[in-house]
Amino acid sequence: MAVSAYYAARHRHSDRDLWRARLAAGEIHRNGVPLLQEIPLTAGDRLAWHRPPWLEQAVPGDWGVVFDDGDLHVIDKPAGLPVLPAGGWLEHTALRLLEQRHAGDPAGIPRPVHRLGRFTSGLLVCARRPATRSWLSARLRESTAAGVALTSSPASAAGAAGTAGAGSDRFSCRKRYRALLVPGVLPLAPGQTLAIHTPIGRRPHPQLGAIWCAAPGSGGGALAAASTLTLLERGGDADLVEVAIASGRPHQIRIHCAALGAPLLGDPLYRPGGGADPAARPGDGGYALQAWCLELVLPSGAALMLTVPDPLGLATPLPAAAPLP
Repeated sequence: MAVSAYYAARHRHSDRDLWRARLAAGEIHRNGVPLLQEIPLTAGDRLAWHRPPWLEQAVPGDWGVVFDDGDLHVIDKPAGLPVLPAGGWLEHTALRLLEQRHAGDPAGIPRPVHRLGRFTSGLLVCARRPATRSWLSARLRESTAAGVALTSSPASAAGAAGTAGAGSDRFSCRKRYRALLVPGVLPLAPGQTLAIHTPIGRRPHPQLGAIWCAAPGSGGGALAAASTLTLLERGGDADLVEVAIASGRPHQIRIHCAALGAPLLGDPLYRPGGGADPAARPGDGGYALQAWCLELVLPSGAALMLTVPDPLGLATPLPAAAPLP
């Protein structure tokens, strides 16, 4: 078998012509020696593709710090900024930028505790101490729309946007999101709430093989998922909703809103009904989704409630951030 045929069969993202071009560029080595042309492979040959470094697309690189007590560090992540290295992103990520900006911080480097989608803006929870990151990760996994009711006597937390009254039932952790949806579809009046229980599962996708989508019915590896959606405002161009999630499925808010027939406005991937557009990918942007509120009971019993400085609204679009070069 020729080298280009071997690679094209094994790595179907590239055809034989592209592998031949990589051969000509000296990117493919056989037994440690660069190959510059096609040769037949023999048993025992060891091949290595020395992929050249990619150029990372510019991303927003500025954000505001919403809360910092020397360990817990919460930032207002801009839309368009990946959180962790993956795919075509390595240096232009929140993790790398935090490492650069806090390299000399005597308290340590705050690192993300959870993910937000690249085009999801808002509250990104970080922490400096590994033990705190582990504790926070567990609390975020507990985050539910119904809540894990805890009885406590919360105290005001410095830097918090607000706290609940003492003696009230508390959530150990609760995250709330805001989103702009295709208008006029939801069967709700402002202030009304709707529970969504559409399962989410992997379904075929021509570019990626499989992709997370709405998976109504049972079987097929579908996972139970639950969200609670509240209509906040109706507008001519968009409806503003608040969503709390009771499970952490991939792209859950985008899928659940689409499953109702009201996808996120500008979402190129998820269609009404919750299926995926075969020409789009999960990382494609164009929609407005914001992690806007976090309620958290700290180990001390204090109740911390944080909100972004500029909540997403029909008349208040998210400000643009300066891109990295």
